[in-house]
Amino acid sequence: MNRITEDWITDKATQNVCAALTGGGVQALFVGGCVRNALLQAPVSDIDIATDAKPEQVVDLAQAAGLKAIPTGIDHGTVTVVSSGIPHEVTTFRRDVETDGRRAVVAFSDRVEEDAARRDFTMNALYARPDGTILDPLDGLPDLRARRVRFIGEAQDRIREDYLRSLRYFRFHAWYGDAEAGFDADALAAIAANLDGLERLSRERVGAEMLKLLAAPDPAPSVAAMRSAGVLARLLPGADDTALAVLVKLEQDAGASPEAIRRLAAVASPDVAKTLRLSRAQLQRLTRMREEAMATTSVAELGYRYGAEGGLHETLLRCAFLEQPWSNGLTEALEHGAAASFPIKAADLIPAYSGPALGAKLAELEARWIASNFALSRAELLAD
Repeated sequence: MNRITEDWITDKATQNVCAALTGGGVQALFVGGCVRNALLQAPVSDIDIATDAKPEQVVDLAQAAGLKAIPTGIDHGTVTVVSSGIPHEVTTFRRDVETDGRRAVVAFSDRVEEDAARRDFTMNALYARPDGTILDPLDGLPDLRARRVRFIGEAQDRIREDYLRSLRYFRFHAWYGDAEAGFDADALAAIAANLDGLERLSRERVGAEMLKLLAAPDPAPSVAAMRSAGVLARLLPGADDTALAVLVKLEQDAGASPEAIRRLAAVASPDVAKTLRLSRAQLQRLTRMREEAMATTSVAELGYRYGAEGGLHETLLRCAFLEQPWSNGLTEALEHGAAASFPIKAADLIPAYSGPALGAKLAELEARWIASNFALSRAELLAD
């Protein structure tokens, strides 16, 4: 666990970026999620590189090596270096000069220790050289091995630098923490002591973080800890996570993949969830899921109206709210409804019906057909 050997780090495109930097006499250190996930043998999506080179020097070195350099966040020290179509976020070592609970004023540094100290959790302050050798300036490797999410230094100080870190703590615990080992008592105490700071955060940032948390394999323990610490009530007043753990178990039994909006629907009503500034499409989906889960629509009709996959959301939620187990019969009912095709067309009722009367008759016949479990034929429906 002291060296990374995954394909992404040995890829020629990525090594070319490192060579462009180190060939110019500066450091190139992989950092953050790519190192953490590689050591946990989890998928790596983004490649972040830290360096002691200033942004302008990064641009010069990349271009000299024939690589494309995009100043995506050059004021904050970040340059995107594209090699063989793969983007690499290259950021100069930084140290915090001033923080206000939402964002930081930073100064560039030439020391990796200062760069590490400004990060949130010890497992995110791990670095790797181009050859995969791990650098651990803050002793985060033992925490990662134990799947222990621990703030760097004093938890209260890290939280007050950016209050979103309170929510990130629960998200990281859901994804990378050891649920059986529980939560760090000092972290929970610091979070509970700084609840007022959560109100400074934008609803968009909170919403994005909540959805990332709820997409974890099992977010229920983290959400329960959020409730105990007072975070859930501050962020989602009126939310109730009682059904969440039940829903996660039902998903596993049904073979359903984790779905953040479905899980949010288990915790919050549309009126509560809209405070997270969800997209219009997300809020519409959540509203439909909640309404259908609490309605008396048959499972087969849910499959007919939304498809087997779409109806699965509402059926899982309904079972979670009612604390009913999953069964193969529910899967079969969804698939049966999804395969059904209403045999009547508007043309079958013209000219006897037109305008609003035509729509009403179609709805009446469709309701009868659904009530028959989709068994009535076209002839039987038109016999009246």
